[in-house]
Amino acid sequence: MKRLLIVHHTQSGNTGRLTAAVEAGVAQESDVELRSLRAPDAGLDDLLWCNGLLLGTPENFGALSGMMKDFLDRTYDDARGKVDSLPYAMYVSAGNDGTGAVRQLERIALGYPWKKIAEPVIARDAITQADLDACHELGHAMAAGLVYGIF
Repeated sequence: MKRLLIVHHTQSGNTGRLTAAVEAGVAQESDVELRSLRAPDAGLDDLLWCNGLLLGTPENFGALSGMMKDFLDRTYDDARGKVDSLPYAMYVSAGNDGTGAVRQLERIALGYPWKKIAEPVIARDAITQADLDACHELGHAMAAGLVYGIF
């Protein structure tokens, strides 16, 4: 059984909708144990528990949400050297273009260091069915990749 952690933050509910689509995609693989937590509730033990990581964040002021950054700050020092090459991907609910949040997370991920397994899903402005479908596909791809040893 592979273990997948989703850490997400939402205030308006948009990232929450994307997270629900990611979770539905993960659920297509029965050999994956899913732990989905809001960023303030996730910690080092959760990060050390997982075989793969999906991060969902709104873009706030052209960057990661403060709560997502807080999760990363709280786990960074104690996780380094213990989560090397952890497969990860991200999804962003962006009012702008989302690239600032992506760039920030990619730089942080280099420090852990994690292995990016997919391009980020960026939902710009109002959430569309295409955004939800892309998040569903991201969740399923991560889960299947873990199960079949691709990552």
